[in-house]
Amino acid sequence: MRKILYTIAVIAAFSLMANDCAAQQQRRQVMLDKVVAVVGGSSILHSEVTEYAEALVAQRRQMGYTSDRDPMNEALEALLEQKLLYNQALIDSVDIDNSGIASRIEEYLQTLITEAGGIAELETKEHMPIFTYREMLRTRYEEQAYAEAMRNSVIGKITVVPGEVERYYKRVDKDSLPMIGEQYVYAHITKFPSSLKEAQQRTKERLLDMRERIITGQTKFSVLARMYSLDGSAIYGGEMEPMPAQYFVRPFAEALEKLKPGQISEIVETEFGFHIIELIEKRGEVYRCRHILLRPTFTYEELAEPARELDSIARLIRMDSLSFDDAALRHSDDVISKYNGGIVSNSDVLARMGGYGGARLTATRFLKEDFSAQGGKSLDDYAALMRLKVGEVSDSFKTTDLMGNQMSKIVKLVEIIPAHTATLEDDYIRLEEMALNQKQEKVYREWLTSKIGAMYVYIDPAYRSDEFENKEWIK
Repeated sequence: MRKILYTIAVIAAFSLMANDCAAQQQRRQVMLDKVVAVVGGSSILHSEVTEYAEALVAQRRQMGYTSDRDPMNEALEALLEQKLLYNQALIDSVDIDNSGIASRIEEYLQTLITEAGGIAELETKEHMPIFTYREMLRTRYEEQAYAEAMRNSVIGKITVVPGEVERYYKRVDKDSLPMIGEQYVYAHITKFPSSLKEAQQRTKERLLDMRERIITGQTKFSVLARMYSLDGSAIYGGEMEPMPAQYFVRPFAEALEKLKPGQISEIVETEFGFHIIELIEKRGEVYRCRHILLRPTFTYEELAEPARELDSIARLIRMDSLSFDDAALRHSDDVISKYNGGIVSNSDVLARMGGYGGARLTATRFLKEDFSAQGGKSLDDYAALMRLKVGEVSDSFKTTDLMGNQMSKIVKLVEIIPAHTATLEDDYIRLEEMALNQKQEKVYREWLTSKIGAMYVYIDPAYRSDEFENKEWIK
């Protein structure tokens, strides 16, 4: 398990290095830098190793543990691996999704500027102009993206079948089996305001008005995006990271492909809401565009209406005048769960993200940490469940779905599964994740070793170490 965590940390730790402001504040003073290793066409500087090592130490302090390995040796091996992945990605013409890189850079830069007291102060501290530092960050983030994409291309198609999971469970040291925390099985009934169509129409009319104001020259697209767009790109005037059309969701991409530079689309509906799009320029297959995203909004009374209806349903269920299963079938707007007694699963997350924690099966048991933006289930659900005993039904509460659409719901706590050591019968999905991770790790390590042998690798003798996990680095 430790090796698996290490592999995952190879990319994550370097990202932490770029984003950990505390580490940046303690950066080394100016020194004569030198190349300590070369992988393919990429060099590794002493300063990079030092900075990465500092980030590893800071990360472990934050997480409350230490390592027996020298952080400099560990950092160098991680960088060697990243450079190899990056170079192999270029050789194999691996594509990356650039979306979000520019916004991450600017957000990080703004944090550094604030910490330093201004742009001039940051330039003095980093001993380089801001545009050079921005370009350095862009290169770093892109290299991380290529390395991650290359690793994913190696392990992405690896799967495990039930027989492999069972063999893994039988072979694994029982002391190594994870403790599964308390889990919750629950059902829900969801309702959107009945005025959803009217709210959608109002949203479209707002966007049509914005489009007209832009086309007639009354205001700029970027100004309206900053003022009204609900997308993270709003702070950049709605401008998104340049990328090929296939990286956008289908309706967005189809609308974009029909535009000429300077043109503004009609209203486009996607799973995220309603958009208008302006194509800024197209270079080859790469589109540079900006957009404004709006979602339907409701009045207080419109939001109160489904809540009142659900409270009435909840009272009938508590009086045994209506079963929760029947109520879900008749009244729930959740087309996935209504036919299954309202039982909540991770099907929505699987459909949207193409997988959930590496698992291939639908899960209906949720840990506390699953109730988060990353886990896919709402904290509002968890707060309601914590007030219930098994079999009880909550009052209605307002929440949002995965796409941020407002709705109301009631929940029923079906079962609480106590914390326990993982078993094949009760925790197949968790064990499948472990078996899959082990298989992916084995395949990836074998691939990495073969590529080390095939790619040019040089390490300064002073930096070679017996602590490297992969001994093939020393040629």
